[in-house]
Amino acid sequence: MRIGITLNDDQGLEGDVCAHFGQCRYFGLVDLEGSNVKNVRIVQNTAQHGGGGCQAVDAILSHKITHVIAGGMGGGAQMKFSKAGVPVFGYAGKARDAVREFLKQNLGGLSPCAAHKDGCH
Repeated sequence: MRIGITLNDDQGLEGDVCAHFGQCRYFGLVDLEGSNVKNVRIVQNTAQHGGGGCQAVDAILSHKITHVIAGGMGGGAQMKFSKAGVPVFGYAGKARDAVREFLKQNLGGLSPCAAHKDGCH
């Protein structure tokens, strides 16, 4: 299983989950084996806004993620993840805590960002 996490910086699990999917600077790619973190890799979000959140969906999906955690996300991006079969979860705080809560099955979904009700831009 590989979780994609939106990050504000390149600090990995010590960094904060970015509040908006399309504006995150980095993605954390967290490989899990059972309840153990096996590997964490940080990649730059080359589709950071300007390209919009929907292009960022394609960018993170290229890393073969199975789940995504973000602080917020527009409806268009959420629809693309849904079509790809990738569940979306919301979290505010440290990426390490997000993974911990994910493993405990304590994370919920996200409501579309109010500024992005019309989908991708």
